Amino acid sequence: MAKTAELLPGTLDMLILKAVSLKPLHGYGVLVRIRQISGDALEIPQGSLYPALYRLEHQGLIAAEWGQSDNNRRAKYYTLTDAGVRRLREETAGWERLASAIATALSAKSEESGPVAPAGGRVSALWRPGASLRMVWTPS
Repeated sequence: MAKTAELLPGTLDMLILKAVSLKPLHGYGVLVRIRQISGDALEIPQGSLYPALYRLEHQGLIAAEWGQSDNNRRAKYYTLTDAGVRRLREETAGWERLASAIATALSAKSEESGPVAPAGGRVSALWRPGASLRMVWTPS
């Protein structure tokens, strides 16, 4: 089993949307599916999951319907709405751009040249779901 990774801010909603895009799932099923699709690298605390499910349902990104779980208990099953499909597509594209930019930066060699931030500051990447990647220079 792989070591678990810390969940980055802003990723939980996207992971939930991805999990329920694969098939309707109840709350605990979402936790299990995220762990499965991440190769056991991500484990979501239940205390974080249920508020996120509630928030996504109220934003109209997922829909809920009561059903019967595998152990014959009543459970709320979540599915992706059309708005959820669009949001998942947007967030996936944003994370792919960010991952690509970070991979490019990490693969840079010392002899490579390119834009350099003026001395006395730092460059940081800013990304929000639904927005494009922005590089920002902040003076010290």
